Amino acid sequence: MMTTNLTKPISKKLLIGMLVVVFGAEILLYLNRFSYLAGTLYDAVMVASLFIGIKLHRRLTPQQEQGPCKTKRQKVLQFTGAFLIFFLGSTVINIYSSMTFDDFNSDYDQYVQTYTDTQTYQEEEKGTTETTESKFWSYMDKIDTIGADLYTDALAGLEEIWRLAYMIIILAVFKKLFPKRWESGSRDVFLMVALFWTSLFFGIDHTLDTEQAWTVKIGSIVTFANMGFLFGIILLWTRNLWLTVLVHSLYDITATLSWYYIDYAVELFAGGLMVVHMILFLLEKLAQKRVHNTQLDQTEAAQIIE
Repeated sequence: MMTTNLTKPISKKLLIGMLVVVFGAEILLYLNRFSYLAGTLYDAVMVASLFIGIKLHRRLTPQQEQGPCKTKRQKVLQFTGAFLIFFLGSTVINIYSSMTFDDFNSDYDQYVQTYTDTQTYQEEEKGTTETTESKFWSYMDKIDTIGADLYTDALAGLEEIWRLAYMIIILAVFKKLFPKRWESGSRDVFLMVALFWTSLFFGIDHTLDTEQAWTVKIGSIVTFANMGFLFGIILLWTRNLWLTVLVHSLYDITATLSWYYIDYAVELFAGGLMVVHMILFLLEKLAQKRVHNTQLDQTEAAQIIE
C-alpha cells in the first residue's frame, strides 16, 4: 500500500523540485572538490529540500491510513528506538569496515587526526601571545568552528529527503516499465530495489567531493552504503521522514563531537537515550495495562447489566 501512496500522480513543480534535489545534489557534490561555491550551493539545495520534504512526507502515511494518534511518549519511544537501532547497526558496520578495509580505515583515521591536530595547534599558537581581548576572539573562533561543523551535520540529515525523492522517482519508473508486475502486487520487491539503489548511491556520494584511491573508495562506499541502508530501513519502519532526518542529524552531530571535541560523545548520548527508552517503555507498558484492565472492567460491567 505504501508503494501505491508514494507513486501517486506528481505535479510538474514537485517533479522538478525532486529532480533538482536528487541530481542537483549529485552534481554539486562532485563539483565541490573543485569549487567552494559548489559546496555553498549544495547547502542551499539541502535547505530548499525542506519544502519538497513537506510534500513527500504526506505520502508516507496518508490520512486514510493513519491509526489512533500517537501520544508524546510513544513518539519519543519511536525516536529513541530508531536512534538506538542505528547506533548499534552503525557500530557493527564500523567494526566490520575496520577489519575489512585497512586502507579506508587508515585514511579515515588520518583525516580525523589531521583535523584534530590542526585545531590543537591553532589553540597552542594563539595561547602563547594572547591578551584578554585576543583570548575572547580565540574563544569566538572556537565557537565558530564548532558551529560550522554542527551546521554541516544538521544539514546532513536532510539527505533523507534526497533518499525519499530518489525512491519515489525509481518506483515511478518501475511502475511505467513493468505495469503488469506492478498491478500483480509485487511492489515490495520494487521498494526494496529502490532502497538498495539509493543506499548504494548514498555510499558513492560520500566519495564524490574528494579524490580517493580505489582501495579507500571501495571501503567508503561499502561503509556508508550500509549506513544508508539502515537509515532507509528506519524511514520505511517509522514512515516518518522528519524522525529519520532527526536521527541522521543527531548521529552526525554526536559523531563529530566525539571525533574532535568530546570523547565518546556518541556512546554517552546513546547510553542516555537507552535509559530514557527503558523508562518510557516501562511507563508505556503500565499505561497499556491500565487501559486493558479498564476495558475488561467495562466489559464485565456490561455483561452484568445484560
